[in-house]
Amino acid sequence: MAADKNSYKKSSFGPAFLFLEEHRREALADYYEFCRRMDDIADEPDVQNPAGELDFWADEIARVYDGRPETDLGKRLLLHVREFGIPQDRFLMLIDGMRADLRGQTYTTFEELDGYIYRVAVVVGLATLDILGVKGPEADALANELGGAVQLTNIIRDVPDDSLLGRVYLPEELLARHGLTRQDILAGRSVERLSRALSETAGRAQKLYARAFERMKAFPRLKMLPCRMMGYVYFSNLAKIRKTGFRFMRPVKLTKAEKLQGVLHALFKTVFR
Repeated sequence: MAADKNSYKKSSFGPAFLFLEEHRREALADYYEFCRRMDDIADEPDVQNPAGELDFWADEIARVYDGRPETDLGKRLLLHVREFGIPQDRFLMLIDGMRADLRGQTYTTFEELDGYIYRVAVVVGLATLDILGVKGPEADALANELGGAVQLTNIIRDVPDDSLLGRVYLPEELLARHGLTRQDILAGRSVERLSRALSETAGRAQKLYARAFERMKAFPRLKMLPCRMMGYVYFSNLAKIRKTGFRFMRPVKLTKAEKLQGVLHALFKTVFR
């Protein structure tokens, strides 16, 4: 399933890429294409052998780091890996997270869920910062905070769709605290108790957003623009979900106009902070 390498130009985050040097822009586009492909393998029903597809890409990443990739995408990634020093686990961790999705893995505690979030979201943030030339302990902390906030937002938003796939990401300790079971989520029962569990999860995400936005102030403004745009768009999505009282039968998503508002907010903060 080939993702469109230039799809970022049509996305809400397209303006952020325009402020980057071409070599960074191309690297981000190719890395995000890789992420999109892995996500499609795990989620799209028409993939006949998703586990085998993930194994192929794990092998291809090994070939990238050996300097002998076979695919066009792998060949482009090799150039970026060499230029920006992107560690191999930025790819392999993501693949491992997709394998967890295929297994329908459940999580007992938020600490266990954080391990999954690291693999599917934080490493993406770390790779983004590698390409932007932002490294060090503060960059690692930012990737953990923003990646955690965004993925918790995704988990909250996608409860209806994930339940259709037999997936429940909310940890068992949270469900038990609100008198819920995994089967309640899968069957769409106990809406009031679920809304309280989602509200608690949103509170965790809100704190992570606040810390991430504050930490961004320590970095060069233009380099933070892609991160800030993504953060504000997902933060706006969480706010829209909150307005439903966390009672929704299908994922609550932003309209194009609402996404644009988040993008403009990020631009304003970048220019006039």
